[in-house]
Amino acid sequence: MWSFIPVSWIQEVYGEGDFNVNANKKERLASFFAAIREQGIVNGAFLAAEKGEVLLETAAGLADFRTGRPLTADTIFELASLSKPITALGIARLRQTGKVDFDDPVAKWIPELPYPGITIRHLLEHTSGLPDYMELLIEHWDRSVIATNQDVLNMLVKHQPDPEFPPNEGWSYSNTGYVMLAILMERISGKTFADYMKEQVFSPLGMNSTSVYNRRWEGRTIPNYAFGFVYNMEDSAYVLPDTVKETEYVIFLDGIQGDGTVNSNLRDLLRLDRALYSDDFLEGSLRDELFAPVRLNNGETFPYGLGWIVEEKEGLGKIVSHTGGWPGYATVMKRYLDQDMTLIVLQNAEKEMRYSQQVIDALEHILCDEDYEMPQPPVEREIVHVEPSVYEHYVGTYMLKSAADNGESMQVEVTVEDERLYIRLENGISLPLLPLNQARFFIQQATAEVEFIRGESGSFQHFIWHSEEETMQADRLRESPLAE
Repeated sequence: MWSFIPVSWIQEVYGEGDFNVNANKKERLASFFAAIREQGIVNGAFLAAEKGEVLLETAAGLADFRTGRPLTADTIFELASLSKPITALGIARLRQTGKVDFDDPVAKWIPELPYPGITIRHLLEHTSGLPDYMELLIEHWDRSVIATNQDVLNMLVKHQPDPEFPPNEGWSYSNTGYVMLAILMERISGKTFADYMKEQVFSPLGMNSTSVYNRRWEGRTIPNYAFGFVYNMEDSAYVLPDTVKETEYVIFLDGIQGDGTVNSNLRDLLRLDRALYSDDFLEGSLRDELFAPVRLNNGETFPYGLGWIVEEKEGLGKIVSHTGGWPGYATVMKRYLDQDMTLIVLQNAEKEMRYSQQVIDALEHILCDEDYEMPQPPVEREIVHVEPSVYEHYVGTYMLKSAADNGESMQVEVTVEDERLYIRLENGISLPLLPLNQARFFIQQATAEVEFIRGESGSFQHFIWHSEEETMQADRLRESPLAE
């Protein structure tokens, strides 16, 4: 199988200008996906379209690993953070009917929120500076109870963690902000967030397979639903994240809406895409605001609009997109505005991120009539047995620093729990370190490796974080009494 398909070869075979471009793209997309399907790794649904014409619409893999039920192109997926641009559309509909202005203060509707000066625009653009609710709930919440949006607000009022920065003084991706947007919509409309979104977005656009859905909290079932699965390397099996210690937070966070929990399928998302080219759903000036980059108080801009990542790419023009990630789900929707092309990928089984990104990149290149490289299956890693007593040498607090100029730093904890080694991030989430040997470990969720390095004193004073993006060093700040 070729790993590189040159456009020049296609032109040699078909002749320049003698073939239908879309027909050619369809053939290339079909050929590519047939090769990917043979690799037996992808698990998801895929759609590519140009000017509304579907060039690829297919699915591969399983909707439920427990029963063997296959995915179809109609299967419904949890969108995770791909929900955010859809939540933003709910606010835009309020704006269009004159019920709100983007620069209205949030305190007008949520006066108890203990963070003054925040506007609706700040929530939409991730410039509010609100603290992360996941970190707050992981630290303080009773995990036997499923939390809701109101619980998030109550916890912010009760604990009042420090904001990251004053409103519009910085940019930081905020799930909390989108939870506040859902609360705001409920208070203005007098309806539940789910009912409001159905009335104002889903039904008008004919998105009849789309809903706000909290599977564990509601207890109802959706036909043709894709359950999200994570791969347990120690058991060599796909399992529900509910059954894995590191991802069981999906249960007690399941009642939270706005930042996620919109569930949809390929065709409904294409309907949404088509609606965003028309004034029938949103007036043109309002759509332009959705896709305008953030402008901070100091005049700097950031490539995010009102619920959309915004970028300019040479030869392709303006692209707006969003991704979503949650245990068991990985989603992306890319809209090439100037070319009127659309790419949607919905996955429900945790795969190595590098491979998944290669698949998306290849689909994008074909859609854009460019050469592409065939994704290479990930290298199988073998987990070895290490005596738990060895782990104690690595326990401590470390400062992980990016090697890039002005790179960010993050304090992390290396801990031992139940005879397993973990790295605990600043947001409170612990990731297991799976041993490749006594000093090198694999982080499955981050597709990264951690290598502990022994210093001149004989103790382990830092570790190296190896990932495809960069290599970083983490220096130990404090250590366990047993670390020597």
